Amino acid sequence: MSTDQLATAKAEFETGKHAFERGNYRQSVTHLELACAALNPDSALGGEVQTWLVTAYEASGQSPEALQLCKQLTRHPDWATRKQAKRLLSILEAPRLKTRPEWLVQIPDLSNLSESGTSIGQRSEVPKERSRQEPETSGYQLEPEDRSQFNTNNDQFVWVAFAIVLLGLSSLLWLSQQ
Repeated sequence: MSTDQLATAKAEFETGKHAFERGNYRQSVTHLELACAALNPDSALGGEVQTWLVTAYEASGQSPEALQLCKQLTRHPDWATRKQAKRLLSILEAPRLKTRPEWLVQIPDLSNLSESGTSIGQRSEVPKERSRQEPETSGYQLEPEDRSQFNTNNDQFVWVAFAIVLLGLSSLLWLSQQ
């Protein structure tokens, strides 16, 4: 492999990684496949590119391709690639968790927002009489605390803590001078 081919493969690899990190998974797959085609698949760099390709396949919805490539990578000559492929394979083969509807956050449909006369970026007017009202409470009123009920005479723990800190600092100072 010439240095030009290697440079092109590395450039495609970097482009594929950046596309993946930006969420452009299909574009990432394209660039990573070009990088794989230009590299020796048994090299350490070839294994790293293929590992990225597994994650890009999975992210773009091509799970069978991701699973097949990941199984191949578990027999890769490079130890680090094999180790990473085994980790990825355990994730890919893990059972899918079932989710309950109450675990999910429902995103409101904002498509009718412009039809109602309010567009995004505009604030709806709050009636002035409502904005001046006190915030509503749920019927629970906090009573002021009677501070005369607190015992403030028993502060011995403060002096004990101060003495311990002072002894600790003096012993550290003494040890640092020796």
